[in-house]
Amino acid sequence: MTRALALHAVHPARVRLFQTWLTLGAAVLVATLLHAGAHATGWTSASLGKAAAPMVKAVNARLAPRPAAVKTVLVWHGADIDGDGEADFANPTGAAPRVHDAYGEGRFGASRDGGVRDHEGVDYAATSGQEVVAPISGFVTKIGQAYADHPDLRFVEITNPALGHVARVFYVDPTVEVGQTVRLGDPVGQAHSLQAAYPGGMTDHVHLEIMGPDQRRFDAGRVIVARYRTTRAG
Repeated sequence: MTRALALHAVHPARVRLFQTWLTLGAAVLVATLLHAGAHATGWTSASLGKAAAPMVKAVNARLAPRPAAVKTVLVWHGADIDGDGEADFANPTGAAPRVHDAYGEGRFGASRDGGVRDHEGVDYAATSGQEVVAPISGFVTKIGQAYADHPDLRFVEITNPALGHVARVFYVDPTVEVGQTVRLGDPVGQAHSLQAAYPGGMTDHVHLEIMGPDQRRFDAGRVIVARYRTTRAG
């Protein structure tokens, strides 16, 4: 019982190595016995090799390196609009846009208020309390309320004079202040739950609006693109 527990505590890699050498030792022993018996039975070297082949094959299979596991992950690439070779935009939550729920969908241009207006941003799914990062570099130029009747639902506005773009990240508890400099990907707050303001099935998310030099809002999906990347674990 004690010896069994001790073997169980050994690292799995060491156990596999021990099993491999045990198999190899058995193969050598069998090959030796076969070789010794060959003289008594009149086996040829060809028949001896044929008899030992399955054991050799088993040992080679254990010693062969195992292929690394393949993993596919979703990554987000921001466009480089100033030509310096670096991204100028980032996904504020790292998650995909909000899909259709009880209140509609989160894509840019989706219908709002029964078709009265269009959605002017992209809703990126979020978990309440998670870190939200700056979608562009620049200065924090405003921290405001998304709605007058919900003072806890705030937004952070970031302006980048060099690019001529402005971004607003809604439904966050800010951790930055007006006038502060932020770089692309820096934390700007935590995602705030929307369940109190939108009961009955809205997906928690961060609403992102981006305005260009013409001050018009455009689809963030044009400058923040999803791609799949395949990596090998280990």
